Amino acid sequence: MSVPEAVDRGLLIAAVVVIVIAGAGLLTRIWRGPSMLDRAISLDVCAALIIAGLGAKSAFARDPFYFPIMLVLAFLGFTGSVGIARFIAVRDRPPGSPRADGPKKPDRETP
Repeated sequence: MSVPEAVDRGLLIAAVVVIVIAGAGLLTRIWRGPSMLDRAISLDVCAALIIAGLGAKSAFARDPFYFPIMLVLAFLGFTGSVGIARFIAVRDRPPGSPRADGPKKPDRETP
């Protein structure tokens, strides 16, 4: 094994170790998260870590097979994050705030 290949392998192993440590921290944030928003952000980061893990596996094997899978996971992670954010924004709206579908109409009193 040449020196560049050894350095490449060492860097890939270090990247996988960092991904695993980040995943452990992420699971604790999902488990203990004080709010629903913290858990939603953690699930979005989980999708990013899965994509990073697939990228590391693809680089380690020198096989581009996982690139389309990574692209689909990125799209699903993005749409899931947007959906969760919209759900939380509607659910956590303070009372008396304007509705999401337009400005609040004034109440009219009938004589």
